Amino acid sequence: MKSAVKTAALPILLLLLLISCATLTVPVSATSNDLGRLVGTSTGTVWLGVFGKADASIKEACRNGGIREISTVDFETEILFLGLGKRYTCIVTGE
Repeated sequence: MKSAVKTAALPILLLLLLISCATLTVPVSATSNDLGRLVGTSTGTVWLGVFGKADASIKEACRNGGIREISTVDFETEILFLGLGKRYTCIVTGE
């Protein structure tokens, strides 16, 4: 019985480790402006879907990158620590 539990636990642990490393980046918007040389990011982290600081706004990303004219906006979501948390990052390019 203990052998079966150990055999089943290994794939489950490997799956949980893979889940905790998942990152997805998706495009949100693009303008007709030329692709800028500046990049600004803003990041927010949420634990258990409730707790944390989550200011991953476009406005904050522009402020952090010194951007006045937006070219593109991407949004990245990263799953943290066995799915208990998520990190959201807004990535803005422009001038």
